[in-house]
This record gives sequence, C-alpha cells and structure tokens, in this order.
Amino acid sequence: MSYFESQNQSISKFKKMKKLIIAILLAFTSTCNFAQLDRSKAPTPGPAPEINIGEPQVFELDNGLKVILSSNHRQPKVSINLVLTSSPRLEKDKAGLSEMMGSLLLSGTSNRDKDQLDNEKDFIGATLSASSDGIYLSCLTKHIGTGLELMKDVMRNASFPESEFERIKKQFESGLASAKTNASTMATNAVYRSVFPKNHPYGEIMTPKSLSKITRQDVVDFYKEQFTPSGSYLVIVGDINIEGAKKIANGYFADWEGGVPFEKEYNEGFFPESNRVIFVEKPGAVQSNISIAFSISMKPGDEDQIKLSVLNKILGGGGFGTRLMQNLREDKAWTYGAYSNLSVNRYGSWIVASGSFRNSVTDSTITELLNEFQRITDDFVTEEELELNKASMAGSFARSLEQPRTVANFALNIFRNELPSDYYQTYLQKLNAVSKKDVIDVAKKYITPNNLNIIVVGNPEVVDLILPFDGDGEIEYFDAFGNPTSSKTYLPSEISKEEVIENYLMAVTQTNTIEKANKAISKIKSVEQTMSIKFQQAPAEFIMKSYFVAPYSRMTVVELNERVLQKEVFNGKAGRSQRISQTGALDRKELTPEEVENKRKLSGLFPELGLQCGGVEFTLLGIDEVNNGKFYVIEYTSNDITTRAYYDVNTFMKKQTESLTVVDDEPQNTVVTYSNFKEHKGILFPEKNVQFMGSAGFDSTLKEIKVNKKISKDKFAL
Repeated sequence: MSYFESQNQSISKFKKMKKLIIAILLAFTSTCNFAQLDRSKAPTPGPAPEINIGEPQVFELDNGLKVILSSNHRQPKVSINLVLTSSPRLEKDKAGLSEMMGSLLLSGTSNRDKDQLDNEKDFIGATLSASSDGIYLSCLTKHIGTGLELMKDVMRNASFPESEFERIKKQFESGLASAKTNASTMATNAVYRSVFPKNHPYGEIMTPKSLSKITRQDVVDFYKEQFTPSGSYLVIVGDINIEGAKKIANGYFADWEGGVPFEKEYNEGFFPESNRVIFVEKPGAVQSNISIAFSISMKPGDEDQIKLSVLNKILGGGGFGTRLMQNLREDKAWTYGAYSNLSVNRYGSWIVASGSFRNSVTDSTITELLNEFQRITDDFVTEEELELNKASMAGSFARSLEQPRTVANFALNIFRNELPSDYYQTYLQKLNAVSKKDVIDVAKKYITPNNLNIIVVGNPEVVDLILPFDGDGEIEYFDAFGNPTSSKTYLPSEISKEEVIENYLMAVTQTNTIEKANKAISKIKSVEQTMSIKFQQAPAEFIMKSYFVAPYSRMTVVELNERVLQKEVFNGKAGRSQRISQTGALDRKELTPEEVENKRKLSGLFPELGLQCGGVEFTLLGIDEVNNGKFYVIEYTSNDITTRAYYDVNTFMKKQTESLTVVDDEPQNTVVTYSNFKEHKGILFPEKNVQFMGSAGFDSTLKEIKVNKKISKDKFAL
C-alpha cells in the first residue's frame, strides 16, 4: 500500500490549482498554432505547484489524549477516529490475539448486546467500526451525540460475550481452513515470515494451533491493556468547529483513564547473506505464485522515502507502463500482472515484487525478476519513464486532496512519525526534484540483488526448477501459515490401508467386526437428507436436498428461494449435471461412459465401500497432523478428481476430505470438514459440514434426515 494512499485534503485548493493548469494549457495551445514542436525531446517539467494545506486545530486533554480537528462544512457529517498508538506486541503461541480482540469489539458491551448496538447504529445511519488499533465513527451532525454514546460504550465497556467469542473463533477457524487452498494467502504469509522471521510481530501469523490457545480472558486482558488515552489521538473531521470539538472531547473522553501505552523497538527484519529460496506446496497448481521480498532500513518520513517510492513506481508500482508489466506481461505474456510494492512502517519496512506465472516458466520468471532488480541498480532510468511516473504519483497525491479527512490525517502522521511540519506542503516539490541519479542511488543503497527472499507457492513439480536460485543450494519449505517445515512427509502407519477402511466402516456403523459393519450397511436401502447451506460471504440461505437409493442411485439439488441452481442425477447407468450459469442459462453435462463406470464404484452409501471391494485403487499415505490431531490419510483418484480422506487415529471417524480437480485449466481445491455425528438407524451421519472451494466457504447444517423411507424413482429420471 502506498504511503500516501490513505491521505486526503480539502477540494477547494485543488480546484484553484486545476483552473491554473487549464489556463496554462490554453495558452500553450495557442502558441502551438504558430510554432513547430520538437517531438524528439521530452517536455521540460515546470515547477511543482505549491500545496496550501490548511492547518488543523490541535489540543490535548489532561489524560494525554491529543485531539486533531479538521473542520469541513460542505456536508452535515462528522467522523471521529480514535487512534491508539501502542506498539504491536509479540503474541507468540497465541498469534492472532490482537486480531481476535478487534473482531470482537462490536460484539456487545455491559450496557448493550450486539443486536442493540447494531440496531441503534443503523437507526441513525451511522458507520461504526473497530479494530485492535482504534474505533471509527461517522454519522450526520445531528446524530453525533447518539453516535458518540455508542462509541464511548464500546471504548469503555466492551464485554466480549462467551457466545460471541465462540462464534468469531469459528469464523477464524473457517478462514484458516480456507487459507490452505488460497495461493495468495499462502504467499503473503510466507513473505511476512521470510522478511520478519524472529521476535518481530509482523512475522507472527495466526494458525489453527495458535487460535486454539486463545481464551476469552486473553481477549479481555488485551483489551484492558490496549485501550488507554495516554499517547492516543482523536481525529475529528467534518461539520464541526473548535468549540464543538472541545465539547465532544471533554464530554466523552476527558474522564477516560488508563495506563501508559506499550512501547517497544523491534529489529528491522532478516537480511539473508545470499539469495534464499522458500517453497510452499500447493498440490495440483498450474501456476506458480512467485514473490521476491526483502527488508529495508527505513522509517516513515525518511529522506529517501520519496525517492524510493519513485523507484518502486517505475519498477512495478501500478499501471501497464512499469518495467515488470512491460517485461513479463506485454513482452513475454507469462502472466496477467506483475507488480512491486514498497511498505514503509514504523516497526519494519520492505519491498516485494510478485505475480502468478505458468509452471513451465517458473525458473525463467525468477531469472527475469532478478534481472529487473539488477538492471535498476546498474543503469539510469530513462527521462521519459522518470517523468511519466512522477506525474502519475503527483496526480495520485492531488486526487487524495479531494477527501476531507486529508488535513487531519496529514497532521496525525506528522505527530506520530515526528515529520517536519511542512512535510506534505512541500511533497510535490520534493517529488519533482527526484532525478535519475537519485533513483540509481537509492537502488544501490537499498537493493542487493544477491540477498533476496525468493518465495514460490505451487506444484511440487517446480522444485527442481527453483533449486538453482538458492545461494546455498538447499530449498527451505514453509507450510500455508509460513511455518518452517520439511517437504511433505507422513508418519508411518502401523496398520494397512485395508485396515483403515475396515475400521472406519466399523466406526460409522458402531460395530466391532467388518462382517457386522457390512450387514448394517446392507440394511440401509435409502437416505433422504435436507441441509441448510449458509455462505460465509453472504447472508442468503440455500437448501440442499440429497437422495440415495441402494445400490447406486443418487440425486442432489441445490435451491435458493425454491429456484433450482444446481442438480446432479445418477441412476447407476447414466448421469447428468445441470447448473445455472452466470448469464442465467441452464448448462447441462452428460456423464461419459467412462465417468459412469467410475462413479458407480464410489456411489454406494459410503465411497469407502468402493475402496473396500477393490473397485478403486487407493493409497495409505501415512499419518498426518492436522489442527492438533493425528489422522490416517487415504488418497484415491476417480474421474480426474484426487481425494485425500482423513481418519482420526483414535476413533477412525472421517473428519475431513480434500479434493483436487482442474476446472477451466485452473486447479480447484475443495476442503470439507465433518462434525456433530448423530446416529440414524444404526449409522452415524455428520450433522455439520464446513466446506471451502478456494476462498469461498459455507456451512451446511442437517435439518432433516429420513432413512429407509420410500423414494420415488422419478427422482433419478434424466
């Protein structure tokens, strides 16, 4: 994220600047009617315009809370942003605690439960959001009193109800399960852990294990430590004058008490002695997600920051004209996009270049990325690319001035980062003054092309391609959450693959011999289930109805408001799938004879019956540790879908499946977890499923099940 991306300012000054620019352009146009342009030379840039930023009004309360006011009366709205300034804490084996606390802040107070908070906020049309770093309120001026009562209640009296704690924890668990199939999330985690590996909060990533250790009391304790007025800022923007701001500050915040903010300095990150290659496995991936990242020694407001921002913009900081896009997309056609990003923060700064590329060009892409880092340190950038990118940055800065929060945010950054008082007023002059020599100087100072972290998320087949880039000739392996691991290995199993399947069938039928298990299964002639499906990204409720008639007939239909969205039918001899496309049309697909044959083998009451009878080849990979549990892992392939099933080593119940297929030349991972097993006619069925397809997740809850009830043959008509 650009350092100035979130900055804003009054539009009136910018309008005056636009009028001046238009006048100059008109004069220039009339001159062109009489003079011949020399198009072989780039135009000489004029002097940067002065930015006249109005001074915010600042005062401080006795409890140490500093108030920054930026009045703007164009709209009858006021926003109030409470910004906490404690340093990030090391959370160690409870990584994710601060994120958990921030997500729970609006879950209720000692005076209002979550529904009351939501209803009162919605009644006045307010925006109220919160994180571990503060609380933000925005509403109409006439409702500011009501809004502040809600804000104050959250700030002082957040109660973190146990029920909400468990609900939010479940949401995080689902998100972490999704992370294992999302290449971008895996790459981001690996970048943070490679750049900030030890004793740095930026290198701490929430994992299923760390989440399981976070208790409600941990959240409460963190909240009490974090929310303190001393050293914090109250940024007020909008339709309010200084007298009104003082009334708000004194009326709602002056009696707020707390300890001193937490302060700690951290290391600047890890600087490898040679190029370091890190691989994160994503089975079946047809693209490699490649990132090259490295730490830099820089704080906000550093004299080199604007120069380095220009370098980053030229290298890959947005737009089709950057070097990375021109090389890797326009020239080579290896990717849809390749970008670089400069992050300058108080506690650590870094640069990263990244993109997704075909497996076959993984090594070639890394070579080109390294060449681009080398090239920008060896040669001067051209005058044309320098001026074009500086103009783009100036335009972005100018557009940011249209937002009314700009002046207040500028003041906040000046105070927090101890910047010169005219830092933003002179920004365009400093940007305009950046020369080709400045760019190559900062390139040589901050980029060392042989001391980089090269992170690849992808298919194990590319490992041999990336090995030569490691300075020590030995690749490091990270898991999905950035934890160092080895190449994927499984613990040895003390039982055979056949015994795993037999034990599962005995467990699910609650019997003690495989003969009894098979007999119990043979008694199940039909199963009809109705499940409620709720996507985590949408409030709508879908209904899934499934029908099974022994030995092979199955039908599944998904509906929304009684409209069929998807339907799959298989009668043992033929099959068809149909679904609503994005255009609303009904897409149908008939199963091929080969697909029919393969589907028959796994269409019994349980797919394990097809494994047991030898109809489908399968492998016992060994024992894997997942979410603090140990599981036997069985793998099999049918109709180009590879499935890994996880069976608890103690109960033998199947708790998870991972399926991999390729759709439209893209790998699609589906992860399903099963829980809340209940007995129906002697068989244990899961009443709760959580499923992820890529980053999309949904929860399925069993509403009704009927076993051995008559099901019409019409259900399986094609």
